[in-house]
Formats: sequence, structure tokens, C-alpha cells
Amino acid sequence: MLDVRIVAPLTTLLYERPFDEELPATLQYTDSAGQTVEFDMKIRTRGKFRRKKDVCAFPPMRLNFKSSQTKGTLFHKQNKVKLVTHCQSKTSYEQVILREYTAYRILNVMTDASFRVRLLRITYVDSEGKKRDNVSHGFIIEHRDRLAKRLGKSYLEVPKTKVSTLEPDYANMVSVYHYLIGNTDFSPVKAAVGETCCHNQVLFGNDGELVWSVPYDFDQAGLVDAPHAGPNKRFKLRSVKQRLYRGRCAHNDLLEKTVADYNARREDIMSVLGEVEDASARSVKTMVSYVEKFYDTINSERRLKSQLVKACI
Repeated sequence: MLDVRIVAPLTTLLYERPFDEELPATLQYTDSAGQTVEFDMKIRTRGKFRRKKDVCAFPPMRLNFKSSQTKGTLFHKQNKVKLVTHCQSKTSYEQVILREYTAYRILNVMTDASFRVRLLRITYVDSEGKKRDNVSHGFIIEHRDRLAKRLGKSYLEVPKTKVSTLEPDYANMVSVYHYLIGNTDFSPVKAAVGETCCHNQVLFGNDGELVWSVPYDFDQAGLVDAPHAGPNKRFKLRSVKQRLYRGRCAHNDLLEKTVADYNARREDIMSVLGEVEDASARSVKTMVSYVEKFYDTINSERRLKSQLVKACI
């Protein structure tokens, strides 16, 4: 976890929630040599659901660094970076942000083809002098261009794709991952009208190759259990923690291998749940229980057949 200090016009950001306009701000941290590092940057709010005032009192942000200032620092070659924030100024929301960060880390265990994240403890200072300093957790997400470079692929800006274009092993692994964390707020092949594909997933690929649809944004997942989340009405779920498999029937023949991969990484996944700094004992216990139920299901021939194989779409 990295301790940082962000000085920004928080009053304007929280009440006006600028999306197209970037405002001046600074970010400061202490490096391993004990030296203070400070960047001039631009900041704005981002997102859709969590940017709404009736959902989050503190919206997600986007940080825009000057690349000339980041050379040789922890933010080397970083430019536009998504910052996931605490949504509400309540103790419970500190644990929510840590659980969502954990969800990303679980996928990092399963595959390098996933967005990397860095946990922060942030001191927010209002440069307009109207709000008191506030210390909260947050995390930054790797930019899609950096992920594309790591994968040796290109970001695909298209309105939709087909299941047949997806790399099947990867797609099936991600479908089971969504089931593990209890997430139904995604689509690997479609986006909302007027948006780039896909819903809470990003497409990467090269000409003549199958496509990887990489997921992000897990605040609606049962593992995270955010107070602002709700069960997916489309599927008539009783609670946000109720799991529903949304994997593709075309990939059912891969489930045996996928289950074996998750079992092979079980110890690593369970370790991630317990190593997140500042996660409360209650949060860890709840996540461990939730993930253990996933493993109970995939290792039961009867449950695997009824809850995944037969539930495919």
C-alpha cells in the first residue's frame, strides 16, 4: 500500500462532478529513499453509476499525470489513471474498497491478462479550503493501453463482438471468475447503446487472432457486498451475494480444465484474501467463507452440473 496526498478542488469535484473538464491538482508521496515526490496533474470525476450523487458522496476520479514529471518514479510512464474511491465517508465503505481491490487481485492470480491494481491510503486536501482533510483507501487501475502492451495485443474499440470470436479457454476462465466473486454485471460481447464494447469488459486482440475480453469494475459483486449494490433484477436474484453462472454453453467442454485450474490456484487465492493491508478480520472471514462456498460447488459433481453446466447461456 502506498500513502499519497492529493490536493485538489474537492468542493467542486464533489458538488459539480465535472466529467469533461479537468481541474488542477497535485499528488505527493514519499519514496523509498525518504524523499518527497510531487506531481502536478489534472483531475476529474469519472464513471456512470458511482458518479451519481444519490449513489456515492465521493465519486470515482481520473488522474492525468504529466509524463515529463513521472520519469524514474513509481508512476513512470503513467498518464491517465483511474482512481477507485470510497464512495461514502463511512467506516463500512473502507472495507468495501478493500474487498473490491481483492477481487482484482484474485483475477491477477489466475491470469496476467488482467488489470493490475495498486492499493493507496489517500489523504485528500481540499484546495478550495471548504472541506476538512480526509483519509481514505482507494486504488488505481492499470491503463488499458499498458495492459495491451503487456499482452502484445491491441485495444479493440468496437460496439460488440460474438462469442465465436472469443478465445475460449480465457473466456471460460473469466466466466467462472465472475461466478466465484458473485458478479452478474458484465457482458463479454455487448455494450450499452452508444458505448464501446463491452459492459464492464474490454476487448484486446490482433488481426486474425481470437479476442480476449478482460473484466473490470466489480462493485456489484457478492464478494464486495457494497451497500449501494443490489441484486440483478434481470435475473430475479434475491441478494447481491447470490451466485448465477453466466458462462457460455459453447464452452462447457472446457469446464473440467477450468475447474482444475481454479483448484490448482486455490491456495494462492486464499492467501490473497488474507494479505490485503487494513482489511478487517470480519472482511477476511466473510470473503474466505464466500470463496470456500465457490470451491464446494465446483468440486461437487452434482452442484457443478446443476449450477454451472446446466445454467450456461
